[in-house]
Amino acid sequence: MKALVLAGGTGSRLRPITHTAAKQLVPVANKPVLFYGIEAIVAAGISEIGVVVGETAEEIKAALGDGARFGARITYLPQERPLGLAHAVFIARDWLGDEDFVMYLGDNFIVGCITALVEEFRAERPDARIMLTRVKEPSLFGVAELGPDGQVIALEEKPRHPRSDLALVGIYLFSAAIHDVVATLEPSARGEWEITDAIQKLVDSDRTVRSTVITGYWKDTGNVADMLEVNRSVLEGIESCVEGSVDETSELIGRARIAPGARVERSRIVGPAVIGENCLILDSYIGPSTSVADDCVISGSAVEYSVILQDSRIENAGRVEGSLIGRSVQVKGEERRAHAHRLVLGDHSQVRIDK
Repeated sequence: MKALVLAGGTGSRLRPITHTAAKQLVPVANKPVLFYGIEAIVAAGISEIGVVVGETAEEIKAALGDGARFGARITYLPQERPLGLAHAVFIARDWLGDEDFVMYLGDNFIVGCITALVEEFRAERPDARIMLTRVKEPSLFGVAELGPDGQVIALEEKPRHPRSDLALVGIYLFSAAIHDVVATLEPSARGEWEITDAIQKLVDSDRTVRSTVITGYWKDTGNVADMLEVNRSVLEGIESCVEGSVDETSELIGRARIAPGARVERSRIVGPAVIGENCLILDSYIGPSTSVADDCVISGSAVEYSVILQDSRIENAGRVEGSLIGRSVQVKGEERRAHAHRLVLGDHSQVRIDK
């Protein structure tokens, strides 16, 4: 069995962060989202992994390498444009051959492993198995309608009038039968080759399509709110580990992970929280559900429920919460309140200013 990991999307909903970084590499608890998926695939006994890449191919390749660090062998499959999930299957046809495969969306996050799902697929050998979960706004997702005995009846991508609240999770398992139907697809009204259309063709041709409704934690990390929530969820499971230095005037409460080379001075950290390598936390408060990546400086500030990326500085900034701050960002407070706001913002930025 092989795995097909999709890492070619542009991440428009995470701009401006994704103007300069692949969305699949934005860190959760200081580890890229994509790594969690690769690790879950390898833990399920799959070592042959094809990674579909697009505009951010070089960055993805630099992060994953040949896959040896994960115990895998990675092959990169270029996709000129993100034309849909089924298109990714189409371009991977030769590499996949006639083997069964799991397709994993690189920006999706599921707490726990997929080993049981893979083993069940191997034992039962349906033509497809889809993962579903109940959501509040099904019109934002691919949606499945199930019959009385749980069989898959119909699927639709982002429907205006959803037939159910069961959304497709970003993990699919397929036999080689999927290739025949993908080859017959045409672009949808959205201009994409929809995987929901391909699965519907399997259903219509009486192929075996099964579903599993998961009740665990799943998120599509495509926007800031979901990214922060995933970060919070992962941090709930960390163990305390202090490898850096914490001076005697500082206080650690709850679970906190302080990486080597990090210094905490005259500060208070309330976990769960992680502080990356070579950070300096000075005269500050770090609150729950906060990840601070390597080489950051936080001085004279309070940060809570936030993700701070590498090499950023937050100095005398008052209270910062519910924020995703990119790499090499500087946030500095002024001693006096200015009569006007001075802003340097990238495309698609969002700023909230208290009057």
